Amino acid sequence: MSNCCSTNETNPAAENGGRENLLGGGADDMTTCPVMVGTPVSKKTAEAAGLYRDFKGERYYFCCAGCGPAFDSDPAKYAANIA
Repeated sequence: MSNCCSTNETNPAAENGGRENLLGGGADDMTTCPVMVGTPVSKKTAEAAGLYRDFKGERYYFCCAGCGPAFDSDPAKYAANIA
């Protein structure tokens, strides 16, 4: 699996190794990115940055700007990573 974050030129966190710090909330605020499986994400921070998609009544949060378009290419596949 490639690192979507380090190759996204529009990602403002590129100077941070490709990832914005999306940690910081309590346990109920945390989830994982469905594209970069296992990458922790703060729901509040991701939502404030627009790094989320809604699919079949569920909201999915991403670790970086590159994960949204990847999710859009096959939402069912990536949603299954969280189930």
